Amino acid sequence: MKEVDFSKDDLEVLIDLADDLKTKEKHGIPQRFMSGKHIALIFEKQSTRTRSAFTVAATKLGANVEYLNKNDIQLGSKESVEDTAKVLGRMFDGIAYRGSEQSTVEALGEYSDIPVWNALTDDWHPTQMLADFLTIKENFGTYEGKTITFVGDGRNNVAHSLLVTGAMLGANVHILAPESLQPALSVQKMAYDIAEQSGSKLLVTADKAEGMYGSDAVYTDVWVSMGEEDAFEERFNLLSEYQVNQELMDMSGNPDAIFLHCLPAIHDTATDVGKLAYEKFGVNGMEVTDDVFRSPASKVFDQAENRMHTIKALLAVTCGNVH
Repeated sequence: MKEVDFSKDDLEVLIDLADDLKTKEKHGIPQRFMSGKHIALIFEKQSTRTRSAFTVAATKLGANVEYLNKNDIQLGSKESVEDTAKVLGRMFDGIAYRGSEQSTVEALGEYSDIPVWNALTDDWHPTQMLADFLTIKENFGTYEGKTITFVGDGRNNVAHSLLVTGAMLGANVHILAPESLQPALSVQKMAYDIAEQSGSKLLVTADKAEGMYGSDAVYTDVWVSMGEEDAFEERFNLLSEYQVNQELMDMSGNPDAIFLHCLPAIHDTATDVGKLAYEKFGVNGMEVTDDVFRSPASKVFDQAENRMHTIKALLAVTCGNVH
């Protein structure tokens, strides 16, 4: 249900299998590991990449997909999570859940008696991590010993997951964020405890020079997450100096550093949020500038594609017939 529920070996099996399945797909080799299976997607939060990745991955593997949004079912309102899980567990072969509460996805897993995949909660984003570390491996040949720097709101699910997953996989992780937006202390403790065993070097800092130095991958996310729209101006004022621009990228001291973003990104004025940022603050981008987003260093669309390949590996291993 979250990264620490798995071992390093578990995560590496999934990343390596995704790499293999991606190669096979490029050569047109079919991978029907889930023929006749049925999976449910319970999405209480909107999604582009996660919904598409689960749907396409499952379909390519031969499974049928049923999408259930918050208006389709009474999860936790007219019917308890436990009762819903028991019903769906008798009809489906697996459930993907995307919503706010970590307790909901864990209850679905406890009571459904079928595989349940965490497609995002407010606390963790494990399927994003699989795609991220596959992308890093594709660019550098390994993620072990590489330094990944997350810049921005360090309290969000991506920053939390990155800190813990990096520690598990032997990568070095820097979280560069203002002090008021740094990861929860409980998550930091979890990550540092893991790093003591894996040898990862972790750093949480508000100092840009310290945080950026030696970065192999620079990672950011939107400054205002779903449900936080009222904090738009406050968040801009807190994070404007942590925008990923070319000056910040250069502070890594690494000309081969790549740029990552889990998307969507506010990098120009082609979106309603981008237009609002321009009207309110006179800026053409928020967490990242357009030149960095479109630069050769940017691997964001490889990263997005890898959501599908890594989710395919996850589904195949946990719910398919892989020989």
